[in-house]
Amino acid sequence: MAITTLTFDLDDTLWNNRPVLERAEAGHYQWLSDALAAASPDTDSAFMTHYPLNAYQQHRADVAQRFPLKRGDFTWIRERALFEMVEAYGLPRLRARLWAAHAIAHFLDLRHDLTPYPEVAAMLDTLRRRYRIAAITNGNADLKRLELADHFSVMIAAGELHAPKPDPRAFLAALARLGAQPAQGLHVGDSWREDVLPAHRLGMQVAWIDAKNEGPCELPSGVHRLTHVRELPTLLARLAG
Repeated sequence: MAITTLTFDLDDTLWNNRPVLERAEAGHYQWLSDALAAASPDTDSAFMTHYPLNAYQQHRADVAQRFPLKRGDFTWIRERALFEMVEAYGLPRLRARLWAAHAIAHFLDLRHDLTPYPEVAAMLDTLRRRYRIAAITNGNADLKRLELADHFSVMIAAGELHAPKPDPRAFLAALARLGAQPAQGLHVGDSWREDVLPAHRLGMQVAWIDAKNEGPCELPSGVHRLTHVRELPTLLARLAG
């Protein structure tokens, strides 16, 4: 069956996400500590002194354990962790909630300060003339805040559906909204566990961005290894030939 539909992972598929998250992680936490110090100059110790960054990271893991249905909603996990820590730091509950919300807004500003790979915008502009295109992400990148949004007819935030990949429901939701069967779809992503396996099990073809050449030598039929998303048009041309 001919491929009519493309679904894309976002982070580490259309851009290099590690430096983006590292900058956002450190930046919003420092902002919160500085803002709390400015608002309460008589406080004995700074928030980051009391709760260093690794304590925040560990507390997020604890929150995810306590709220398993929310484990894929990374923004909610972050905000809940910050709220609990700021309240434990000594602020009243309402003020703790407000500070956590402000910090998350700052995090999301930094998280969307990203640059897609240079080939991506032109590639998507060409592909959308022939294929129906959706994005499926476990992350909290909101395409509506990026210039790439115009290239996608469907955006699935899998974590907010309480069905993060590798749960197949995000793939099925995207295909349904695009009016396609799995056999008509090709998924593009970098994770063997979260992208390749669930899409392949549904009957989709998969373009696997194996940038570090860490995958198995023998790939199952219908899984195609790429080293960069820029190689996708060549693959599609080959599959259509």
